[in-house]
Amino acid sequence: MPMVTVSISPLQAAGIRAAVDTGTYASSSEVVREALRMWDAARRRGDICDVPHAANDGGETAKSGRCVADMFADYEAEQHSSNQH
Repeated sequence: MPMVTVSISPLQAAGIRAAVDTGTYASSSEVVREALRMWDAARRRGDICDVPHAANDGGETAKSGRCVADMFADYEAEQHSSNQH
């Protein structure tokens, strides 16, 4: 499997560690792979903005499309809501 190095914020790193520590995921790699699968699925559905296209259309796509941050915020809200019931 190809290796890729990325930089993440301390808060993101803590979230990944917490997901592994609680047993939700077996490894940090598993967390990142799931996040990338979610991003790819949303991108294929057209649920997130097409950044290269947005740069060429005067910002209309960026204004109307959903960005990755929106998708993850929705996912986190759904997870938080389901864990409270």
